[in-house]
Amino acid sequence: MTTAPGPGQKPDNPPTPPQSTLPNQYAFLWLSAAIFLMVLWMQGDNQARQQDLAYSDFKAAVVKQQVAEVTLKAEEILGKFTEAGAAAFSGDRSDARPATGFRTIRPPMDDPELLPLLEDHGITIRAAPAGLPWWQQLIQAFLPWLLLLALMFWFWNTAQRRMGQGGGLFDYARSRARRARKETSHTTLDDVAGIESAKREITEIIEFLKSPERFRRLGAVMPKGILLVGPPGTGKTLLARAIAGEADVPFFSISASEFIEMFVGVGAARVRDMFQTARKEAPALIFIDELDAIGRSRGTGLGGGHDEREQTLNQILTEMDGFEEHESILVLAATNRPDVLDSALLRPGRFDRKITLDRPHKEAREAILAVHVRKVPLAEDVNLSDIAARTIGFSGADLKNLVNEAALTAVRSNKDKVDAQCFDEARDRIILGEERDAKLTPQEREAVAYHECGHAIMAYFMPKADPLTKVTIIPHGMAMGVTEQTPQEDRYTYTESYLKDRIKVMLGGRSAEKVIYGEVSTGAQNDLKEATRLLRRMIGQWGMSEKVGPLGLSIGEEHVFLGREMGAPREFSEKMAELIDAEIQQQLIELERETVEFLKAHRNHLEALAREVLQKETLSAEEIDEILRREDDRKIA
Repeated sequence: MTTAPGPGQKPDNPPTPPQSTLPNQYAFLWLSAAIFLMVLWMQGDNQARQQDLAYSDFKAAVVKQQVAEVTLKAEEILGKFTEAGAAAFSGDRSDARPATGFRTIRPPMDDPELLPLLEDHGITIRAAPAGLPWWQQLIQAFLPWLLLLALMFWFWNTAQRRMGQGGGLFDYARSRARRARKETSHTTLDDVAGIESAKREITEIIEFLKSPERFRRLGAVMPKGILLVGPPGTGKTLLARAIAGEADVPFFSISASEFIEMFVGVGAARVRDMFQTARKEAPALIFIDELDAIGRSRGTGLGGGHDEREQTLNQILTEMDGFEEHESILVLAATNRPDVLDSALLRPGRFDRKITLDRPHKEAREAILAVHVRKVPLAEDVNLSDIAARTIGFSGADLKNLVNEAALTAVRSNKDKVDAQCFDEARDRIILGEERDAKLTPQEREAVAYHECGHAIMAYFMPKADPLTKVTIIPHGMAMGVTEQTPQEDRYTYTESYLKDRIKVMLGGRSAEKVIYGEVSTGAQNDLKEATRLLRRMIGQWGMSEKVGPLGLSIGEEHVFLGREMGAPREFSEKMAELIDAEIQQQLIELERETVEFLKAHRNHLEALAREVLQKETLSAEEIDEILRREDDRKIA
């Protein structure tokens, strides 16, 4: 329901300034082109009424009194017939129109008898002016420039229309922020689940905007900025859309990358325009998505202080500092890279409050699934709690994708409802990748089976390893086979024994190849890369080495911000780097030796499991447990 604005209130839908249109911009050019074409048409019509004569015929017509007047040019003679001449020379014309004029070419040699002949027969003689007429000279001088200007205007306006909302000639400095209205925003806080603490923070801000007097009575001041921080897919932008649907104030949203364009100074100009518009409609909310696109630390990387991005950041800092206490303007921003943001952005007075959105835990995942299955018909065997338990590490966006993939699977199978099998297939598709056809030779297929069974044996028997879920030799994604493990609960810290058992599971495939074939293949490339990366972090960051000691270095971190690493001093010496490398190598060799010895002791389990997986291609956790227990019973008997 909409209401009319009261006295002193601004309408919800302020009129937008009229945009310039193509006819208004090019009216003069179209008029000039029309006049030019009319002149050409008139000249063509006149040309159609002229008769080409031979010079001898022209002199004969003069003698017969058929010529009224002539105009002498350099090489040609133009003239007009008398009525008798027009009738005499128009008899063979196809258009039946009398030729009122004629044209003839002078002979190369000068004819001294021409002028006396014309004077004797009383013919008016005119001399043609030198050069082109004035209007032709004008067109010849200005027409190229007019065409060039028309082309420039066309390119300029095309670029402006592609750049966004305004599309006008000088509209590049206007903000591209989109205004959301409560009546058109269908997302509310009820559609956001799994981030209850963040919802409480946002609800408080919304209440402050709705009734600021209740807070100001106790001296509370609204924060100027709120920074939403979290991995991709955790609901930062969704939360902002929900705020737009809940708040009763104007809500402006923009991506940080939209500030920067090809023109110098455009980013800062758009920032000024956005905040100026928000001040006119205060109280208001401004949401800037992917803040790190313009909020990276200044003075790093390859750009200097004159960099366009840094100018835009400086303007944002200035505008946020310029808020008065009575200006109820709140800036919301979202980023998944808070480590690269400029420290001036994060200080109190700008982004006063930071809300962290992490990957959801089990109960939160169940609540998120409940939101996304509202419009999905579910079968009776679907248990959202079980699905949430098997999706550890999934973000909100991943869970939404899981529900959608399950619905697509049900459609492909011609089912009326989405059942548990659809969710299982959708989960495998997301985690393991899409099944693909790969023509493996029998020898390659057997090698893949032993490789995956090596992973499975280590995952099954290692006491600290995550429980084994599935083993398959069907190619998924880029992998020839997959061994899947599912943690029983969410983990936030990891012990050294757990990490070493995890590395042994990674080395199980390569070690199985050594035990069976006496050599290794290229199939363990990714396993070795992941094991080395994990062990480097254990030694360099977490101090899990007696030789290196409890040092917390930046070894093993991802260099997401190259400029900062280029300017940072090195934390350790060359001798320490050699010691760390030697320790990583020594521990990897030792862990692989222990893995090989373990698989040799359990070779009967390895071969029994490989025979079954070669026959069935995919084994579940229950089937693996049954095979290994049966082998133990057979060995005892």
